[in-house]
Amino acid sequence: MTNPDPLLEEYFQWLTIEKGRSRATVEAYRRDLRALKYWMKEHNIELTVLSEEDLERYFNEARRAPRAPSTVARAVASARGWLAYLVDEGYLVVDPSARLKGGRRGRTLPKPLAETEIVALLDSIRSTSSVDLRDRALLELLYGTGARVSEVVGVELSDLDFDEELILLTGKGAKQRLVPIGATLNRALRAYLEPRGRAALLGSKRSTRVFLNVRGGTLTRQGIDLVIHKRALTVGIERARISAHVFRHSCATHMLAHGADIRVVQELLGHASIATTQLYTAVSVTTLQREYHDAHPRAHD
Repeated sequence: MTNPDPLLEEYFQWLTIEKGRSRATVEAYRRDLRALKYWMKEHNIELTVLSEEDLERYFNEARRAPRAPSTVARAVASARGWLAYLVDEGYLVVDPSARLKGGRRGRTLPKPLAETEIVALLDSIRSTSSVDLRDRALLELLYGTGARVSEVVGVELSDLDFDEELILLTGKGAKQRLVPIGATLNRALRAYLEPRGRAALLGSKRSTRVFLNVRGGTLTRQGIDLVIHKRALTVGIERARISAHVFRHSCATHMLAHGADIRVVQELLGHASIATTQLYTAVSVTTLQREYHDAHPRAHD
């Protein structure tokens, strides 16, 4: 039995937790991507040098196998999804599947929450219990910085600089970047770091991580997912519409809608390529078009 590929397993976890894909869908992607990885190994092709020509050759071979067109199209979609994820997460600089022919499926535009929904969600956490203080700080951080959930899990106390109002985030490949602490996030973090917040969760245990679970251990990706869905339920936001990644989408989209420079947003989110950040520009334009058609008296015949 071969050892699991960490980059594949992380992607499958992301599909399940962040995107809410069904078990059957994830298993289909697993078969497709393991077959691609096996082919790459047979041809001595490392992921970092995988090219568009390599992928075209692989899928042309699959078509001659023969395999049903729908099966090949799904395999292409599986590869495109995984490779786009690796670019988003900083593992790859260039997506070799971006212009892949045959079974091409356009990248799905992010679906951010409306600003009013974000405000309602954050303001719904009013209690001063340790868990409530944690959850408010957690959600403010996700929305306020656009951090990846894996980056939030890893935030240490020493990464918080309240004097300079900055947080040090450690992303994929141990790449680090500084992100600003806004006023609302500042208040939420300070409240959580008071004795009634984080210290109450920690109890007699010892930890340098900022976000803890109720047993004093590190709050995991799955734990953050549960927090988000529990809090969203209280304000009527459906589970399928929200995840840690949606906070990231929302942060970027709302900043661009309010006039932020795209390169500033790229730096904030830690995107290796500005092409990834440009997806959010498309979302902002889509929102503008929708609201224009809804509101302008001469937008319709």
